[in-house]
Amino acid sequence: MNQWISDYVRAQKTALDSIPAEGVAQLVEKLRVAWKEDRQIFVFGNGGSASNASHFATDLGKGSSDKVGKCFRVMSLNDNVSWMTALGNDYAYDEIFVRQLRNYAKPGDLVLTMSVSGNSPNLVKAFEWAKQNGLRTVALVGAKRGRLAEIAEQVIVINDTHYGRVEDAHMGICHMACYAFMEKPELVK
Repeated sequence: MNQWISDYVRAQKTALDSIPAEGVAQLVEKLRVAWKEDRQIFVFGNGGSASNASHFATDLGKGSSDKVGKCFRVMSLNDNVSWMTALGNDYAYDEIFVRQLRNYAKPGDLVLTMSVSGNSPNLVKAFEWAKQNGLRTVALVGAKRGRLAEIAEQVIVINDTHYGRVEDAHMGICHMACYAFMEKPELVK
């Protein structure tokens, strides 16, 4: 067991080392522009990425907003279970995010998703709609990249296909993006 744990930690460090500093800096800048322009920020994902989306929205909406003195308008589309299940039941599961965007999003808003495979039909459909309707798009994906990497305006790739390691690295990116504003609030001025 000790060897397996040591190997896992080593592989996790390699995944973290694949986070591109320039890509995270570009994400922070997109968030800064959204904040400055009072744009809505939508974040969503499936499974562990859904949890990461909720966590990111909390950190950006509370911690980062508290520090910079003006609220980030951020919403996790994973957090309204009754709406998601109504959309999934009445339409199809691949409609659960795009239908919410149709209700809330405006051109210039920012859409962020996380997906290890980059191919989840509900994420792809939402990103296709977002692109067609003038939204800014950022996808955090794993090494397979998937369809999201072809659609998104900005893609940050973690060089691994292991779900746990990629999701952990994605959450690390989310924390860096939020803590950039918490620890360096002068970035948004």
